[in-house]
Amino acid sequence: MNIPLATENMLAEIDAPIGWIIFNKPARRNAVSLDMWQSIPGIFDRLEQDPAVKVIVLKGAGDQAFVSGADISEFETARSSPASNTHYEKISEAASRRLTACSKPTIAMIRGFCIGGGLAIAISCDIRIANEDARFGIPAARLGLGYDAAGVRKLMEVVGPSFTKEIFFTARHFSAVEAREMGLVNRIVSDDSLDEYTRRYCATIAQNAPMTMHAVKRSVGELLRGESADLEVCEALVKGCFDSQDYIEGRRAFMEKRRPVFRGA
Repeated sequence: MNIPLATENMLAEIDAPIGWIIFNKPARRNAVSLDMWQSIPGIFDRLEQDPAVKVIVLKGAGDQAFVSGADISEFETARSSPASNTHYEKISEAASRRLTACSKPTIAMIRGFCIGGGLAIAISCDIRIANEDARFGIPAARLGLGYDAAGVRKLMEVVGPSFTKEIFFTARHFSAVEAREMGLVNRIVSDDSLDEYTRRYCATIAQNAPMTMHAVKRSVGELLRGESADLEVCEALVKGCFDSQDYIEGRRAFMEKRRPVFRGA
């Protein structure tokens, strides 16, 4: 089922239990333009509200790239002045925050290039699955771009400070194997099995209790905040799991030696 809020450059569809978000600009290796950033929050709102969607997968159209970065061809107009640059950053940051705040598990299915803004999108997802030919990098130092502290921190939370510096200092492309060694990628699979592997991975996740996964996802996010973590929220989510019908169903299914059917309540 197609999503009405999707656009020509940002496709979205529901194939339960998966909600697909597709960066659809293959002629430019799915480089993200301002209109694409603008459409992301609304698409997530729609997918998150649908109870049939258990996992959201982001991917790029075609076979060359997940996302090759921001669409630099529009920078002369969209980022040519302090005011326009501030507007652009406000829109892109809102999209990134919406992705990070999604209550459902998110997966970046990475085929080919995952560069710059594409890497920022990928690390905002919970899990990254890549094909063997995937390539990763941030070319900011080759373009003279400044990189905001929030983006640096997000990458550092995934790969640590030393690898973060290496990625920025060298501005080179890293292989899928190197990315996995850094902790940037969870899984590497062959190109011809990437789609099927991702679907099976989503099916495994979809069988589990939504409230448990949401509680863990929120807790991880809070704990990464260090001393400012809201532990009361985490505790409330844990209590909600124990008070839920899903917990009753999980116990009964275990005793009856059958697969549980969770409702997210």
